[in-house]
Amino acid sequence: MKRRHFIKYSATGIVIPSLIHGFQFKALSASPVFNALQQKNTDTDRVLVMIQLGGGNDGLNTVIPLDAYDTLASLRPQVILPQNELLSLSAYENVGLHPAMTGMQQLFNDGKLKILQGVGYPNQNYSHFRSTDIWMSGANENEYLQTGWAGRYLHNEYPNFPYDYPNAQVTDPLAIEIGFSQSYVFQGPLTAMAVTLSDAESFYNLANGIQSPVPDTPAGEQLSYVRLIAQQSNAYGQVMINAYNGSDNSIAYPDENELAQQLRIVARMIAGGLKTRIYLVHLDGFDNHDTQVEYDNHSLGEHALLLSRLSEAIQIFQSDLEGLNIADRVMGMTFSEFGRRIISNDSRGTDHGAAAPLFMFGTAVEAGILGENPEIPAEADEDTNVAMQQDFRSIYATILRDWFCVPQEELLLTTLQDHPFLPLFSNIDCVPVIDHIQNQQAGTALLHCFPNPVLDVLHIEYTSMEGPLSIMAYDPQGHLLASIFNGFMPAGHHKQLWDMSHLPAGIYYLHYLQGADKQTKTIVKK
Repeated sequence: MKRRHFIKYSATGIVIPSLIHGFQFKALSASPVFNALQQKNTDTDRVLVMIQLGGGNDGLNTVIPLDAYDTLASLRPQVILPQNELLSLSAYENVGLHPAMTGMQQLFNDGKLKILQGVGYPNQNYSHFRSTDIWMSGANENEYLQTGWAGRYLHNEYPNFPYDYPNAQVTDPLAIEIGFSQSYVFQGPLTAMAVTLSDAESFYNLANGIQSPVPDTPAGEQLSYVRLIAQQSNAYGQVMINAYNGSDNSIAYPDENELAQQLRIVARMIAGGLKTRIYLVHLDGFDNHDTQVEYDNHSLGEHALLLSRLSEAIQIFQSDLEGLNIADRVMGMTFSEFGRRIISNDSRGTDHGAAAPLFMFGTAVEAGILGENPEIPAEADEDTNVAMQQDFRSIYATILRDWFCVPQEELLLTTLQDHPFLPLFSNIDCVPVIDHIQNQQAGTALLHCFPNPVLDVLHIEYTSMEGPLSIMAYDPQGHLLASIFNGFMPAGHHKQLWDMSHLPAGIYYLHYLQGADKQTKTIVKK
């Protein structure tokens, strides 16, 4: 899979896509764009917070089917949880939660948590890397996409990105990831669509003006200076600091819970007016092949500790959102690359599996359980898996349509194929605050294509600043279809035709590249 290259500032842990064109801090500070960045931001419309459970969460020890408990006890005796310690869920007698998940039990009973049973995809891949890429990209198991589903959505919402970004219309990062290097989920057709913070501590240091210690040497002094300049010239870093300092949390977060600390930052940035639409945070460690539970107490162990942190963090985050009066605009979801096998192994652990439960939380979700308890055959062996009930891409499609209000006719630009919609939300209307047309026009368009959708011949108009220029056509798998222009182009406005009559119906990308200027347009072929 083709990965992109980014610039990482060692002091702040911020990864910034190449979109500020090397502007100096002094030049930015005098520009209208930078002045706009300094202003108090207005509330955004709806926000999605994704929590990645890295490693493959054991769904059968997270959401336990009580009607199959005896069968499970015989199939996974090394990890089975004590039935009398499982947490009950209001109105669902045949389902129990792991004893460590008291916070999420309370959210469920309060009508703010939804459990989706058996989430996965057909023909499960059991590799961490490949299955994660499938979840991030929304691809079929035998399909290798060069973009992430969220990257495609943000690209279609802000088609002129990254040229002339940030700008007075779109001042804030389109997406923010905390706690990891840039994930593939935010990869757009040409560039990454997100800003990345390597961890919560790095952002706290950035917000408080604290730099990591450097050596007491001339080289150390130079490094300190470089870090300072990097911070000063980072417009997105500054606007995130402004939003973070523009609010405070309404509730205390535990210092020892790293996921909670990531969500603490997210809550403050949203409340501070940041107009970012999607956040991604991480909780790793779910690859429990051994010592998943303690030998003499299966309610304790590595898995219990992780679920305790998850449950605590989500409950506190939801309470904070409500205390900050922004809960109606924020919803969250968990996901993991796969579940675990039905049977346990001899190391008090479980091996890579298929489908597993997924959680959604917030005041807008339709609370309850979607799907049936998984069937647990008494004759299960090491190859038996939990069956898929919900395709994870149906969740994405429903979030796009019902939460982000993507018009039905534009959904295929992100999903690339049709997926059934699911009942995920309760009594919400699609009346977004941020104007869709404004987002479409923000920045500077270097490339225009019409008609779009196109049947036969595509008219291409583009602007050159003089110099080597290329316009290439690709399919979603990254295959080069045509070199429409590749050579020296004088400054000015130019036109080109591309005959697409021989291509099948589908989605295609035109990549414009001239020096540091790059832009992509999505083309729909009828």
